[in-house]
Amino acid sequence: MDEKIGRQQAHFDSIAERYEKARQHRNHLCLKELIWSEILGDKMLDLPDPVSVLEPMCGFGDGLQILASRLSQTVEYSGFDFSGEVISRLKRRQPAIDVWEADVSTFESDRSYDIIILLGGLHHVPHIAAKVVSRLSAYVAKGGFFINFEPTHGNALFRSIRERIYNRNALFDEQTERAFAVDELLGFFQAGGLEPVDVIYPGLLSYILYYNPDAFPYLNIGSPRLVRAIWALERKLVRSRFGRKVSFATLSMWRKPV
Repeated sequence: MDEKIGRQQAHFDSIAERYEKARQHRNHLCLKELIWSEILGDKMLDLPDPVSVLEPMCGFGDGLQILASRLSQTVEYSGFDFSGEVISRLKRRQPAIDVWEADVSTFESDRSYDIIILLGGLHHVPHIAAKVVSRLSAYVAKGGFFINFEPTHGNALFRSIRERIYNRNALFDEQTERAFAVDELLGFFQAGGLEPVDVIYPGLLSYILYYNPDAFPYLNIGSPRLVRAIWALERKLVRSRFGRKVSFATLSMWRKPV
């Protein structure tokens, strides 16, 4: 195993319990519902039934929850993560789920998938992110989708802020984690032969307050009512040039040409 990936594996094994508990908070769940409702819509109605889904670096199976609640098709889900502790906790919660421990940098499969969904994984392997996207893109079926959500920055100031946070917050490992410039991230998928379907920039105030309650519990203020109110104000910005510039995250959908 790559030394940096091994370090990330150990890091996630150590924070798994904290990560799992914090991300069940109602404010975090409310924000996720709002963000994903914004981008998914009816874009995947023409996929087969059942629809095959792979979630690399699956964590606690967020991709399954997001897609199963929005697709009309039956979801055949598989996922893997390099943290054995995370996988063990996920299996205890959902014993029937098809997940296993694996390294994304060496993943191989004898099949393709209608949807690959990768949520916040690439910034944990920034030194090989381009190769990971290229490898995974090969397993997207023709006409299938690759969905990605990653920390990004659109200006030098926000990059510096995030780097300072990574250095000071124990939830992050500054030696192996790095967010991406927006153009850098999107370039990974373009190089993988995928076509953009939709790109939004939801890393605004609601994201800062509620998306990472495990890292910033003191920002998790108010109730879902406040979450919805803030999102309603900033929703107009998530597809704007200004939003791209000041967002701390990028959510993108890509499709493999038929």
